[in-house]
Amino acid sequence: MNSAFSTAAEQGGKIQTFVVGGGCFWCTEAVFERVPGVKSVVSGYSGGDVPNPTYEQVCTGETGYAEVSKLEFDPAVVSADKLLEVFFEAHDPTTLNRQGMDEGTQYRSVIFYADEAQHEAAIRAKKTAQKNYADPIVTQIEPLKKKFYPAENYLQDYFKNYPNANYCQSVICPKLSKLERRGVISSEK
Repeated sequence: MNSAFSTAAEQGGKIQTFVVGGGCFWCTEAVFERVPGVKSVVSGYSGGDVPNPTYEQVCTGETGYAEVSKLEFDPAVVSADKLLEVFFEAHDPTTLNRQGMDEGTQYRSVIFYADEAQHEAAIRAKKTAQKNYADPIVTQIEPLKKKFYPAENYLQDYFKNYPNANYCQSVICPKLSKLERRGVISSEK
């Protein structure tokens, strides 16, 4: 089996990759860094057409890119299904192109799948998550056909590097606390 969702033993211990966008990548990054089995989280951009986009370009909302997080995870420790469960609980997937005060297509809810197994898992997860929301989930599920571009270095590990920044204190900390209380993520990684 050569699926992105097979066990690490079936993959020869191979780490798997997933790309998701759920609003500001600083929030998504901080959440997934607290999921056991996630080996790395890289903030970046995907879904657009401009080569080598910059943060300033993506912030205009005119490039087609979404702020995303590229997750590398060990499927022997955490399943893709669990990652998708966390994804749907970590943001409001019912608001189109908006999370909190962040508004624009660059903040859209999106899952970029790499193969058919990821596509099927994303569809299942969206259907399961819908049971928790009165409004329809607007999360886009798209093939990862376009390149993932890592965000600039100063934007990586934002919560780790600037935990006292206003955005971190007013947006990320409350989100992490809520998810920790609900048992969705670990309080430490």
